[in-house]
Amino acid sequence: MIKINNPFAGKESYNCIGCSPNHPFGLKLGFFLDEHEQQIVSEWTPNANFEGYQNVLHGGIQATMLDEIASWAVYVLLKTGGVTAEMQVQYHKPILLTHGPIRLTASIEQLENNLASIKTKLINSKGVTCTEGIVKYFVFPESIARKRYNYPGIDKFL
Repeated sequence: MIKINNPFAGKESYNCIGCSPNHPFGLKLGFFLDEHEQQIVSEWTPNANFEGYQNVLHGGIQATMLDEIASWAVYVLLKTGGVTAEMQVQYHKPILLTHGPIRLTASIEQLENNLASIKTKLINSKGVTCTEGIVKYFVFPESIARKRYNYPGIDKFL
């Protein structure tokens, strides 16, 4: 696995709730490239700050995590930027706060025209897929992603 650099960290006005290492209430997600599986991976340990029902990770936080890892799949696997167009989430089992770290994964299912379908998962510490999503991203040509959305280029991530 290859650690993915966060090229946005340290930039003025960068305050992403998903991946900024300095957001006071954020998830502070970090990411890795699994070259063998062609997917983006993250590990995160839930805590009571993100609780919905007692001892259960809030569903909105789970959806945020799926959306966030999907964006990193666009950055690294598709080598550009984009915006979320649609998201479908299936909650299969609760993610319990007291069961330790969870694994996030994202892989490109399909790219048709400028619409990428990204399969995302949240997997508990026992290896059970608790939440799945298909996140559809409108993907920009790299030149537009650089100009309008501050995409720094793939070399800044790897």
